[in-house]
Amino acid sequence: MKTLVIIPSRMSATRLPGKPLLKINNISIISTVYKKAVEADIGDVIVATEDQEIIDDVKKNGGEAILTDNNHKTGTDRIYQALKKYNQKDIDFVMNIQGDEPMINIEDIKSLNIKSHNEHSSMSTLASIIENQDDLKNQNVVKVKTNEILNTQNFPTAVKFQRMIDLEEKVYHHLGIYCYSVSTLEKFINLPQTENEKKNRLEQLRALDNGIDINVSLAKYSPIGVDTLEDYLAIKKIMEYKN
Repeated sequence: MKTLVIIPSRMSATRLPGKPLLKINNISIISTVYKKAVEADIGDVIVATEDQEIIDDVKKNGGEAILTDNNHKTGTDRIYQALKKYNQKDIDFVMNIQGDEPMINIEDIKSLNIKSHNEHSSMSTLASIIENQDDLKNQNVVKVKTNEILNTQNFPTAVKFQRMIDLEEKVYHHLGIYCYSVSTLEKFINLPQTENEKKNRLEQLRALDNGIDINVSLAKYSPIGVDTLEDYLAIKKIMEYKN
């Protein structure tokens, strides 16, 4: 079975415009994520973007990128267009890795891919243990509740996704990485947005609302995503110190 990794990215993020090209260790965030995805070695990797500056940067750093339309409502619409433009017939799974998580763990990417293949999963994602109880009330930290307690071996299904949640069993920090079977991705992007999805600003609720199971793999690490200038400065400090 073959996986294609697609990294959606755009310059016009509301809270931190231009963030894909901010540099860490003299390489842009988007090219750092690209290199991590290549290192995971689970399949070809492409960046999907509406911005020529991002394409130029990725190519300058030895990567591959595809120009997509600038009117997509969601990142999933963008990755689907990139899949169509990539035009390889033998792809079984598409993994969507967020372009703003330069600290994503390579082993977690590999583990999600292996489980998705072995279980012939329709759609799957990653979640990590919530270490900080304040995250339960933090709307920027999306939570997922699973039907079983997560461990490194199992692959339970998601019961619900929420931004605010009370402390309860089987609740984890959701990491926005998805692995779709190609047929599920095609079905998903043709479904209308649900009220639940729009109200909570969580695209994955469209899948649950339409009876698509989402399997969840336990991530060993919980990377900080770059949403704000403070996030960027914190990640830059950590990654440059490690280097």
